[in-house]
Amino acid sequence: MKNFIKLASSIAICFLAAGIGSIFTVSAIPSWYATLVKPSFSPPNYLFGPVWTILYIMMGISLYIIWNKGIKNKNVKAALYIFGIQLILNTIWSPVFFGAHALFLALIIIIALWFYIVKTIKAFAKIDKLASYLLYPYLAWVSFASILNFSVWFLNR
Repeated sequence: MKNFIKLASSIAICFLAAGIGSIFTVSAIPSWYATLVKPSFSPPNYLFGPVWTILYIMMGISLYIIWNKGIKNKNVKAALYIFGIQLILNTIWSPVFFGAHALFLALIIIIALWFYIVKTIKAFAKIDKLASYLLYPYLAWVSFASILNFSVWFLNR
């Protein structure tokens, strides 16, 4: 039961970030975002929700695996700290992009996010390979999202 609560908490922590982001995203998609010039490779809006849902679940499972190794371990503490930084960056991207309409600042944030995801993967890999592997799709998606963010900024500057 203790492990189930840790797993559920780990996933919930990640979905808290998603929830905060969605507050700014949901209303902006059909209004402000619809008015922007987007690159030809921009995916349809309906794709973002399912992709992020899967990624947040994988992030939560990854977090759980590391957390379950024991927070008294200094490598675990450091890895959780780095994970927390990337999750904060993840959380603030949507309010900046969709809420403040600050496309260039959002670009800076997503680049920092990308670097912290890499740092998280490296830190997790020292503790548990599976936990790090679960973050590779997240890194791939944020890589794509970074290019998309840059393109939207560039086309609308």
